[in-house]
Amino acid sequence: MPTPLQRSGLLLAGAVALVSCLVAHLIPGVSALLIAIVLGVAARNVGILPQWGDPGLAYASRVPLRLGIVLLGLQLSLPDLFARGWGLPALAVLVVGLGILGTLGLARILGVERKQALLVACGFSICGAAAVAGVKSSVDAREKETVTAVALVVLFGTLMIPLIPGAAALLGLSTEQTALWAGASVHEVGQVVAIGGLLGGGALGLAVSMKLARVLLLAPVAAILGAGSRTSEAGTHDARETPAKRPPLVPLFLVGFVLAAVLRSVLPVPQEVLTVASLLQEFLLATAMFSLGAGVHVRTLLSGSGRLIALAAGSTLLVTVLGLGGALAIA
Repeated sequence: MPTPLQRSGLLLAGAVALVSCLVAHLIPGVSALLIAIVLGVAARNVGILPQWGDPGLAYASRVPLRLGIVLLGLQLSLPDLFARGWGLPALAVLVVGLGILGTLGLARILGVERKQALLVACGFSICGAAAVAGVKSSVDAREKETVTAVALVVLFGTLMIPLIPGAAALLGLSTEQTALWAGASVHEVGQVVAIGGLLGGGALGLAVSMKLARVLLLAPVAAILGAGSRTSEAGTHDARETPAKRPPLVPLFLVGFVLAAVLRSVLPVPQEVLTVASLLQEFLLATAMFSLGAGVHVRTLLSGSGRLIALAAGSTLLVTVLGLGGALAIA
């Protein structure tokens, strides 16, 4: 529970998130997460955020984010993901695996620090801001690195909303191929929903199913990264020294994410419950995005941004090409 000192900032973040969600639902194709993080960055850098809100904003950047990720698990139905055979899961593994490895390789060429590169790689290859938050503790990343990765993933994912349908039209792709391409390539679930809505027909369900196959890989990737970080920490400390605090193998909220996905898969969860959970998830993640945005100091963020933007652009191009190839192969 938040302390009295934290409540005011938490209420501020929640109010902005509510406005962001309302605007997003009034304007098709606009992400509530994007609105919230832009408002957070703007409020911080024009100097209108009161200092009394900082403790609550710090709380809001952690707890609502984790709760939102748990609720994200309710969107996953394993029978639905496998209804088309192994095509969707196989493409998800391909995009996530090669996307992460390729982004890390590009980061090494560009000279981007490994923890920052891991956050970008997972955010762009798996499920955007939720993936950044999901692996943050596994790689023991700093707040600045997290905020930077979230800002990049929201920015580049939003740019893909008009680009994917436009490129698909130029390439002469079918609606089914375009939906699969969007689900396999675009960063945020909300951005995939926006593209599916633009395509119409059954494209939305197909695009979201493809995307959720990638989301399903968040927990195993976080576990692998957590195991790697623990091994690395153990190797850098003398056995006689007091062991350093290690990142958890799988953060507790990711366990909740997996349990929610299992619950959705084995029980007949009413559609009304799923709708409410989806809206609550959007609100919680928007609350966290405003809080993360409020931690961005533009002058600091822009220092060395050329390499990060190049990494984000390269990672986006990589997952887009992988997604297109996979969509053409299985559609």
